[in-house]
Amino acid sequence: AFVVRLFGFVFFAIRKVFWVLLWPPTWVFQRFYASMAAVYPGALRWSLQHRATVILVSLLLFVSTMALVPRLGSELIPQFSQGEFTANLRLPPGMPLAETDKAIQVAQRAAARIDAVALNYSVAGTGNRLDANPVDAGDNTGTLSVTLQEGSSREAENRTMAAMRAELATLPGVQYEFTRPSLVSFASPLQIEISGYDLAGLASVSQSVVQAMSASDRFTDIKTSVESGNPEIQIVFDQERAAKLGLTVREIADSVVANVRGELATRYSWRDKKIDVLVRSVDTRKSSIDEIRRLIVNPLSPRPVTLDAVADVTISQGPAEIRRVAQDRVAIISANLAYGDLGAAALEAGDIVSRIPLPAGISAIVSGQSEEMQNSFKSMQFALALAVFLVYLVMASQFESLIHPFVILFTIPLALVGAVLALFITGTTVNIVAFIGIIMLAGIVVNNAIVLVDLINQLRDQGKERIEAILEAGKARLRPILMTSLTTTLGLLPMAMGFGEGSEVRTPMAITVIGGLTVSTFLTLVVIPVVYSVMDRK
Repeated sequence: AFVVRLFGFVFFAIRKVFWVLLWPPTWVFQRFYASMAAVYPGALRWSLQHRATVILVSLLLFVSTMALVPRLGSELIPQFSQGEFTANLRLPPGMPLAETDKAIQVAQRAAARIDAVALNYSVAGTGNRLDANPVDAGDNTGTLSVTLQEGSSREAENRTMAAMRAELATLPGVQYEFTRPSLVSFASPLQIEISGYDLAGLASVSQSVVQAMSASDRFTDIKTSVESGNPEIQIVFDQERAAKLGLTVREIADSVVANVRGELATRYSWRDKKIDVLVRSVDTRKSSIDEIRRLIVNPLSPRPVTLDAVADVTISQGPAEIRRVAQDRVAIISANLAYGDLGAAALEAGDIVSRIPLPAGISAIVSGQSEEMQNSFKSMQFALALAVFLVYLVMASQFESLIHPFVILFTIPLALVGAVLALFITGTTVNIVAFIGIIMLAGIVVNNAIVLVDLINQLRDQGKERIEAILEAGKARLRPILMTSLTTTLGLLPMAMGFGEGSEVRTPMAITVIGGLTVSTFLTLVVIPVVYSVMDRK
């Protein structure tokens, strides 16, 4: 008996607690519903008497709202704070490790003066990794990794990068680029792909594009793949002179390689390893260009011939790398964004490319994340159209009518009105996550119209006139429509408010669904009955 009374007391206390917690929102909803119930019948009756006005106003509202879409901005995925980033520094080729370390220390001191920075660590010189190209490896390159205080926002990251850029800009000859950890494999935010065969033409055009982009404050960390590599000795053979001396270019090249790189004489065994023993006539650590020119290219001949007799030997700087896309030589110019959205930056980059004269055989296009964004948006548009089609098929099979499902689909444009307004008011860009929210809306917002149209059909089957059935169904379905929309909106509200790490990715979807569902709920209560009365002539 004691246990029973104890459980009874506990449940009574829990009920009281829930009553205290739920009474305020319940009271608010009851007052709101009472106000709507008092106003809605008159508004619905007026709308049915002025159907042309309601449809025209709805159409104007949809068109004017869609005109806001270009002002929203667009990007592939929402930008969010990860609390860390890396500064990649590169000095001119041949710069000693000590100079690289000095440049790294300048950036490190700039980061240490910022309150938002929790810790930073640097590496001067990246060695000669097998997986790195000549530009990304060597004593002239270094990295500085910065970790911010926990909970730092995206704005704090941008301010930290801006402060470090200001310090690094004072160092002559230092190129730098800021990168964030990549959770997914995407290209740089903005890339311009210049293709052609002539390396000199690619270098000239890429330099013009870099200068034009540097003049705009929208682009930062501008980098081109056409860079001068390390100093090198270039040997250009004269086939005619070699032929007169009875030599072939292949023989001369093999002789030069053997003298400079060395020939394998034997292998020295040490424990379980085999160590190559090379024999070379040129010490690559101390040799000069004159020693290369005096190399004997026909050591077995009674009349020795030096290399400079059959080739021009010069010191120059070759390209650091030659990139190819679809077998075409390309120069890739990449950049990050200082502000604004990716769509606006791609338009400005396209305008810059269109103003630069391109030599014959060279073309340029804007690629990177902007290209991926366009492809993703096309896929999402197809997914939205497919979702609408599937929803229509399901409703057509259930209603056994082609007209009534079409009437219900009018809720989707009404939902788009709310979604665009919500994105515009909150300053959210159009991105993949927001598109997912729009696709979700296509399946959510039709529910309110389904329950309304279904009851209208039931009342008409009972013998009531069309207008009378619409008015009675509107009054009966007002409460469930408001309740379902309110519960969905309140459930998504914490996501829209952006609690927790990575909330920047989730927020656009919640904002889109909340805005679309809220506006479509009120418009559905008025516009759908009007459209039903116009299209259903039975």
